[in-house]
Parts: sequence; structure tokens; C-alpha cells
Amino acid sequence: MYLETIDVVKQYANHLALNKVSIQVPRGSVFGLLGPNGAGKTTLIRIITRITAPDSGQVLIEGKPSRSEDVYRIGYMPEERGLYKKMKVGEQAMYLTQLRGMSKKDAHRELMIWFKRFDIMSWYNRKVEELSKGMQQKVQFITTVIHNPDLLIFDEPFSGFDPVNADIVKNEMLRLKDEGKTIILSTHNMESVEALCDNIALIHKSEVVLQGKVFDIRKDHRPDIFRFRLLGDQFDFSHPSFTLLSKERYHEFTDLRIKKENGISSNELAKLFFDHYEVVSYDEEIPTMNDVFIKTVTNE
Repeated sequence: MYLETIDVVKQYANHLALNKVSIQVPRGSVFGLLGPNGAGKTTLIRIITRITAPDSGQVLIEGKPSRSEDVYRIGYMPEERGLYKKMKVGEQAMYLTQLRGMSKKDAHRELMIWFKRFDIMSWYNRKVEELSKGMQQKVQFITTVIHNPDLLIFDEPFSGFDPVNADIVKNEMLRLKDEGKTIILSTHNMESVEALCDNIALIHKSEVVLQGKVFDIRKDHRPDIFRFRLLGDQFDFSHPSFTLLSKERYHEFTDLRIKKENGISSNELAKLFFDHYEVVSYDEEIPTMNDVFIKTVTNE
């Protein structure tokens, strides 16, 4: 693991923000940190970035306790944007880049590369307050990644972006992952989770209630519902191994939605239909991460 938190606890007055939170973030992966507002995600990020300290528990980076110098290996883009509105974009970017330990020469060289990559050279001498929220977001993304940190943490990075620019940033994240960077993504955008994340942890009411690989989690929460498309309209079949949820006629086809009952495998269910009808297609309903999120949170 590149990063681990072990039984992290944080309390603010009468509010328990984190209760023995343990997560494992593999190296070179995109890790989704999910949860409703107030669940404790931002508190955990602030502890990982050493903005605040836990009351108890540990943060390990590459198996060793986190140290103050580790902050130079981290790029953090908080949900609350921190650009100075009266400064020019280029001056702001240079200032933030040098704060991250880069020389003026290296900072300028890298900024030119990134501003061209994001097609924002024309903004260089404009004041931050002249830019839209999405444009400011691009600048903040650049200043987060420019010093080439090993660990990147993005808190709601897609807010303010139109779909085109959101895709640009997603592709940049995937490129950074391919370069070996480890990324923590905190977001409410479940489509982004499915598109980007290898693993997730869901925090609810200050505790980790779900953790693992995205595909495995979706598979484990499948509702055993299948869709069959049959040729013709002669369906009149019943069997104790399934419950018919819906039947619709569509041109020369009959579309069925079936709930598989316990005691029969998916293959056995499929064979049952193939033996009795001409099956045009069938598939299993796999829940989205949004489905899993809502079910997990509302069932607590």
C-alpha cells in the first residue's frame, strides 16, 4: 500500500468526526473517498495532508508514519478554492508553484507546458476575478499537480466544470495515474467514480462502512435481476426459481425482467429460458455506484 490510515479518531467538542477510520490506498491507483456531507471525508483529508492531527491512530506513507516533510510529496486541491481574485493568473500560478518548492525557472517552464496543454495561455495576464469558476478550477488543478507529487488529493474537482472540461480533467487524472501517481478523489459524482476509481471507501457517520474494488463492490450488491429478450409473444412460463417482475411487448420481441430466487445459479436460470424459448439477448442488472451509495447510506 502507498498510504494507509489505521484507526484514526478525531473529535471536535461534542462531534465525533472520525471513529477508528482505516483505509488502504494502493500505489498507482485512483482511490475514491465517498460519503454524504458531514461524513468525515474532509477531516480525513486534512489529517492525511497534516493540516490537522488525529486524536489517535496513524497515517502511514509507504509503510512509515507520516512526517512533516511528506507534505512536499502531496498535491492537494481542496473543495474551497484558494485563489487571490485581484492577482493575475500567471503571477498567482508562479507564486503557488514556488510555494511548493520549485525554482522560478522550473516553475515558469512547467507552467508554460501546462497552460498550453489546457489551452489557457490567453488567460495568463488576466485577473483571477475575470475568470469563470471552471477556468479558476483549471488554474488550481495545474498548481496542484505541477510540482510532480507522488500523492494527489482532489476534493470535488469537477464542480464548476462543463462536461467537456470535466472530461479533460478526467483524462489528465488517468494520465497521471499511468505515470505512477497515487490519487485520492473525494466526490459526489458517482459517474466519475465508475470512470476513474479502482478502489473506494465509503464513510458514513464518521466510520468506514464499505471498502474495496469498485467492480467487486458493484458485483457484491447485485440484486439478482436479469433481463431477457425473447422472440415472439408466447411467454406463459412460471417456475419456482424466478419471479417475473415485468413483461413488455416490443415489436416482434417480448422483454422480461426476472428476479432470480435463491437456490439456482445464473447459468441454470439462463439454461431454463434457453430450453423453453428462443432467447435473443439477456443480461444481468449490475447496480451503479450511485445505487450502492444510496442503498448503503439509507440502510444505515
